[in-house]
Amino acid sequence: MSQCDRRRTETRRSRPAAQSPALAAGLAALAFGVVAGSPFPAMAELKLCNDTASRIGVAIGYRDKSGEPATEGWWTIASQTCEVLLRSEVPSRLIYVRAIDYDQGGSWTGSTQLCTRKDAFAVTGVRDCRANGYQSEGFMEVDTGGSRKWILRLTDQDKKEGR
Repeated sequence: MSQCDRRRTETRRSRPAAQSPALAAGLAALAFGVVAGSPFPAMAELKLCNDTASRIGVAIGYRDKSGEPATEGWWTIASQTCEVLLRSEVPSRLIYVRAIDYDQGGSWTGSTQLCTRKDAFAVTGVRDCRANGYQSEGFMEVDTGGSRKWILRLTDQDKKEGR
């Protein structure tokens, strides 16, 4: 098992493949300006690279195949490393991402409000976060343009101060 595989196993909860929608896939790629389209369906994936000096936590959102809002998180990604968050087709053209700098504070956020939780979570079909025991937090919107393969890079320059 490679160090990257071991870290993912230790930092990310297990979940059924059906709950791991391609959602993460296109997420923040455009927001961070590093996008690569792939003509090969078998190579669909979302990779997020943490180009900061800190560990970060990442949550993603999207609309599932039935059009319901879905979010999941948290992936912990070490400084100066990349992790594949999704190895399947992006479920919708618009993907949403929220990331938190665990070591120095600050976050990568936007104006789209979606459900999260402090601990690991996977939420589908919930529109009133607080009434259902979740927090409502801002995610940035990323238009994937229908691409199947994305590489997202989070940098300190794009980070907002505070949490």
